Amino acid sequence: MSAPRAEAPQRPGRLKLLTFAAGAVILGVCVIGNDLGGTPGPPQPPVAQAAPTAGSAAAPDTGGTPSPDGSAAGPSPTAKTLKSSPPYRVHIPRIKVNAPVVGLGLDASGVLEVPPPTNSNLVGWYKGGPAPGARGASILVGHVDTKSGPAVFWNLGVLRPGDEIAVDRADGRTATFRIDSVEVFEKTAFPNDRVYGETSDAQLRLITCGGVYDKQNKDYTSNVVAFAHLVSST
Repeated sequence: MSAPRAEAPQRPGRLKLLTFAAGAVILGVCVIGNDLGGTPGPPQPPVAQAAPTAGSAAAPDTGGTPSPDGSAAGPSPTAKTLKSSPPYRVHIPRIKVNAPVVGLGLDASGVLEVPPPTNSNLVGWYKGGPAPGARGASILVGHVDTKSGPAVFWNLGVLRPGDEIAVDRADGRTATFRIDSVEVFEKTAFPNDRVYGETSDAQLRLITCGGVYDKQNKDYTSNVVAFAHLVSST
């Protein structure tokens, strides 16, 4: 769809640190808002997708939303974990994402820094956590929209199980992940442990805003999360 024009007053936003669990940072990912004035918001995934395959989220869900098959999944049998190396670019062919990656830390108040709002095609990696391809759940976040319209993760909800994500790393390796599920969670029931908990294999989480935009609170009501596991590296 074409980028909607922002004709209403702009709303500022930020990535908010919610809590810590299992040694991983917990965050909300509403960044820069754009009042679309009745234009449909970003595509939303169904509440539940296909049951996770090997390598999908293994940590228990503490937010009231169980894993689709009700059980923990084991590590991926198709790919070994890699040594840690920072990512510098991410490719998601299905939604035509080809974006640079910037490392994000925490500011003095414990809030995750955000990619510059002037760059709508930029993905942030939480550098305090695992690198993509290393053991654990690596976190990539992106704007859903900016002041000028849709941003890099606007179509995150379009992804489906089986879609692939390639992450280029500083060591010259490319880690390829396969989507297990794409789900939307109300922020009041966000499954922190499932999204950020420790894993025995290399996994990836792509996170952005979703749900309905609450004009009173100037925030989206939900988060869209894509769960993926490492299938190969070159």
